[in-house]
Amino acid sequence: MRVDLFDFDLPPERIALRPASPRDSARLLKVEGGAISDHGVGELPDLLRRGDLLVFNDTRVIPAQLEGRRGEARIGATLHKREGPRAWRAFVRNAKRLREGDRIEFGADVAAVASERAEDGSFLLSFEGEEAVELLLERAGRMPLPPYIAGKREADARDREDYQTMFAREEGAVAAPTAALHFTPALMAALTEAGIGHETLTLHVGAGTFLPVKAEDTDDHVMHAEWGRIAPEAAARLNAVRDAGGRIVAVGTTSLRLLESAADETGRVQAFEGDTAIFITPGYRFRAVDGLVTNFHLPRSTLFMLVSALMGVETMRAAYAHAIGRGYRFYSYGDASLLLPG
Repeated sequence: MRVDLFDFDLPPERIALRPASPRDSARLLKVEGGAISDHGVGELPDLLRRGDLLVFNDTRVIPAQLEGRRGEARIGATLHKREGPRAWRAFVRNAKRLREGDRIEFGADVAAVASERAEDGSFLLSFEGEEAVELLLERAGRMPLPPYIAGKREADARDREDYQTMFAREEGAVAAPTAALHFTPALMAALTEAGIGHETLTLHVGAGTFLPVKAEDTDDHVMHAEWGRIAPEAAARLNAVRDAGGRIVAVGTTSLRLLESAADETGRVQAFEGDTAIFITPGYRFRAVDGLVTNFHLPRSTLFMLVSALMGVETMRAAYAHAIGRGYRFYSYGDASLLLPG
């Protein structure tokens, strides 16, 4: 499909620079079939059915943004995907000043050697020393805010908390599964009281999620790979919900992508551990999920293509036009949508 079918105009003032406070006070656009209605995230217990199951991503964002020097050259690095105990694939700013074998000093006694430059311009960074890389990043790293926020303000101490979900447990993501940022213990208690369950899986979101689609046709876009895991017992619980007539509602496109990667042709979710580079565009047959809670996405992005595959291109264009007209806040710190194909 032509990528320009997924383009739309978004006023810059619609981009949220901070999350709603409290988190569950964010607005929620419900799209069910072709019907669109305005709600709040706190209304989710009334908008879902008893017996439904929400699926959250329990990945934890690491401070993966690094600023350093190679000699006199300033080098910026955003870690993307772990390749070994001390090695991370990273996108590099000012990459023309970096060659394989160069050593980058990031301050706070943190340094890494660059190697294996890839076609996408990324390098493999091998961190020196014996301390766990997570400890090194806590000293020298910053939270990797999305470019559309980082271009307007610096990451600060508030982002260390704001950019983590209440489910964050498994360290390894360099971007938050942002739909889950709206959930609070109070909202989870209300969902439980309403008979709506929840399950967790792990997908370590990579910085490639922010890469623009440069191809003119979706068939020519190469999707980035991310590591994920669904435990056997979690897969069994998911299938039991479907068997009992409940719906599986993914919270975030990361949860959805991993569920669809793990599902067989009959829609049964299998245990999963490994990389997935699934790219979902209109025409895809969904097997594992019946709905999605997600934020509002970038024009021409793989994520807007995904929601268009779930709901239909024209439905999502109408929903986004409605959201823009009604003043919804967009992207990682913005408002949410509940998408139910019907």
